[in-house]
Amino acid sequence: MKVGLFGGSFNPAHDGHAHVAETAMRRLDLDRVVWLVSPQNPLKSDQETAPLEARMTSARAVAATVGPAMIVSDFETRAGTQWTVDTLRMLKARYPGVQFVWLMGSDNLASFHRWRGWTDIMHLMPVAVIARPGSQLDSRTAPAASRYARFRIPAPRAGLLPSLQAPAWTYLTAPLNPRSSSAIRRGEGLIPGGG
Repeated sequence: MKVGLFGGSFNPAHDGHAHVAETAMRRLDLDRVVWLVSPQNPLKSDQETAPLEARMTSARAVAATVGPAMIVSDFETRAGTQWTVDTLRMLKARYPGVQFVWLMGSDNLASFHRWRGWTDIMHLMPVAVIARPGSQLDSRTAPAASRYARFRIPAPRAGLLPSLQAPAWTYLTAPLNPRSSSAIRRGEGLIPGGG
């Protein structure tokens, strides 16, 4: 089984998240996409994060618009992990027969080098980066993109990514969706380059 892992605060979830998940599912030929709703993003203050159940409800509603292959999970809360790298290690150990791919918007790739264990993540499983508005240039010149440039798979071959051994990654472009959680929280709905 080929499964995309799509982590985030989903504070709230919106159609931009659905766009990332759907693009990855279609272009990587995934069987499922698991939305991993984080208990608390360690890079954000807990005052700006809604309660987990509200974010789970939001993610379920948005994921349902894509289809039944979208699974919303509070695995990190149940497993007691705080960092993505620990979550991914645990999932790989628990499900050794699954071909996992870590999914992220290009806005996250731009700051990926600040994540704890980011190089370990690149070596744990293949990574698919999906273009988001306002971050294409920053993400393509990001430290992670530069460091792992020789492991980048051309987008036309992205369907091979789940079966490749890490490090391997791809950058997928698609019609851009400008929705942003931070803009929604501010009541704006749209923000260029937001996340």
